[in-house]
Amino acid sequence: MSGRTIDEAALADELVAILGHLIALPSTVPPGDTREIAAFVSGRLRSAGYATETASRAEGLDNVVATLGTGEPWIVFNVHADTVDAGSRADWRTDPFEGVRDDGRVIGLGAANCKGGMAVHLWLAEEIARRGGPSRGRVSFTFVADEETMGPDGARFLRDTGLVAPDVLVVAAPTANRMVVTERGVLWVRITATGRSAHAGDPDAGDNAIMRMARVIRALEDGLGPRLAGRREGALASTMNLGLIRGGNNTNVVPAGCLAEVDRRLLPGEDVDAAFAEITEIVEGAGEPEGTVRTERLLGTNGYSARADGAAVAALGAAIEGRTGTTAELAHTIGASDGRYFADDGIEIIGFGPGDDAEGHAANESVPVAALVDAARIQLQAVDALLELGRSS
Repeated sequence: MSGRTIDEAALADELVAILGHLIALPSTVPPGDTREIAAFVSGRLRSAGYATETASRAEGLDNVVATLGTGEPWIVFNVHADTVDAGSRADWRTDPFEGVRDDGRVIGLGAANCKGGMAVHLWLAEEIARRGGPSRGRVSFTFVADEETMGPDGARFLRDTGLVAPDVLVVAAPTANRMVVTERGVLWVRITATGRSAHAGDPDAGDNAIMRMARVIRALEDGLGPRLAGRREGALASTMNLGLIRGGNNTNVVPAGCLAEVDRRLLPGEDVDAAFAEITEIVEGAGEPEGTVRTERLLGTNGYSARADGAAVAALGAAIEGRTGTTAELAHTIGASDGRYFADDGIEIIGFGPGDDAEGHAANESVPVAALVDAARIQLQAVDALLELGRSS
């Protein structure tokens, strides 16, 4: 690899310092305000020589795009800057907004999901610049908002407006430095049932919307459940979960309205439009009077599966093997990442980063310092293989 020799103890200290600074900049949802943390990363990368742009279409939800080089291939490293709320402070052994180094780990809100990956990306971006940048192609780093709410104003906004159109997308995620190249699609559907209110003492005078919803849910379970049971691809399953139900105003009133929300996870070979149509067909066939039940698509994106022999997968896999001495492991995740917004673009999408997903969204969240160092070294080697850092004549 071209460039300077890296002292690993110094690298560990640098990554811990960057992570500590990021943890100290609150970006919790709600409200998910990323303006302060976006200004921090933008300023650092502008000083490093990157062309930076801060873009947003919702107040407080700033996204940073920092680019070095020109042409193709275009590699984009993406990480979300927002975190969940810290929850009860009594559950934390340390201040959640202070990155505390303890027994080989850094503890703090977002340490695993996903400010640890963010610290690695920030160091990686600066190290690429220190080595002279890409000799061919370009590299961009995107630090985005609105991921924890699965909203449209982060990575989706950048993709839809053409601010990034990568050939390769590496999404920071707490994968324990394993590659995730397959991800299921996600579909959220709201089902609304309507009825007619009446006094509970004379329920026949009304039309109970909750009971209607119960019949619809049973039809959905009986109709869709057996179909999904047969849809599997290796370790991945096509699933449905009823995650929310609300209805009624008071115990002594026949409810006039009820809503339920369903989460569908789709295999990479399934189509999100077809999945929504399938749910709608079953709901409309439940036998309820016309106009009393409707479905609404809240969000939906297809899944993806990157080629196992793709150039980026091969480069990252070789870097993992070179660093660890073991064959790179392809992992699966039960969640959904910002990679889903690029699922239909025919590009390589890889989830990769330090930390364990089980650590995220929990009190005393932490990430191993050694994993931060490994992630930094592995991704630097992969970028060098793909873009030939600092080799311009």
